[in-house]
Amino acid sequence: MTDRATLSASYAYCDELARREAKNFYLAFRLLPADRRPAMSALYAFMRHTDDLADEPGTEGEKATALDAWSRALDESLGAGGEGGWPGLPALVDSVARHGIPAHLLHDVIRGVSMDIRPRAFASFEDLSDYCYLVASVVGLCCIHIWGYRSDGGRAERLAESCGMALQLTNILRDVREDARNGRVYLPEIDMQRFGVEAADLQADHPSPRLRELLAFEAGRAYSYYEQARELVPLVDAPARPVLVTIVGIYRALLDEIVRRDYDVLDRRVSVPSWRKAAIALRSIPARFRNRATPRIQTPVP
Repeated sequence: MTDRATLSASYAYCDELARREAKNFYLAFRLLPADRRPAMSALYAFMRHTDDLADEPGTEGEKATALDAWSRALDESLGAGGEGGWPGLPALVDSVARHGIPAHLLHDVIRGVSMDIRPRAFASFEDLSDYCYLVASVVGLCCIHIWGYRSDGGRAERLAESCGMALQLTNILRDVREDARNGRVYLPEIDMQRFGVEAADLQADHPSPRLRELLAFEAGRAYSYYEQARELVPLVDAPARPVLVTIVGIYRALLDEIVRRDYDVLDRRVSVPSWRKAAIALRSIPARFRNRATPRIQTPVP
């Protein structure tokens, strides 16, 4: 078992990493009750560390080996009560035990990140959905265990998956050019063919009319998942509802900004200003006292 000093230091390490790197998420973490914030930082630190193993310099084989070793270290640490080489492991293992996070979800995250080592095409939206589930939906499933929730016969879990889909599709739309330059194209091939978009179009200085139409089509999908995610709010424990509303609100505002710019995501990276994030966080607080879904937001999609 991990001693108290080691565990405290591990949580402090995760909190500092989240404070430095989380940006969109760390502000939302602060809306959680104090006893649940450390677990969110530990979960984020795990995600960050896993991503870094895939993004650091090295060959595909070296990265795959590093992620395999990380998966084994995670299993060993879960069995040993938190011992391991990465400083955040004791906090992660403690969070898994405290909040009943299924360990297989953490391994799903590693599997999803492993898919990015060797760039691949996604033939259909169903193929892309499988990827989004592994890199985003499982994170939502981990989060609701930390927040506390009422399953309602599995409905909450399905809605958490939809929430992850909405966020990941937004990321994909924002990062189209950056991903393409790194050899990664997440837009489904069947959709690109339907709208007459070539891979080279994703690296242009400005989007072509065809690409704008394709991005609008994918944005419509994202908005449908955001609408589903509204229904998750009343199923989450009341004290944690503001964090969900804030995270979803910030990412939906990012998608709204992409739409407002008429899908010009190639010229520069689209972002939500800090003042607007703070406003979204403040407006989320009343969600703690609501027992119904958040109000429907109508957003026109060109």
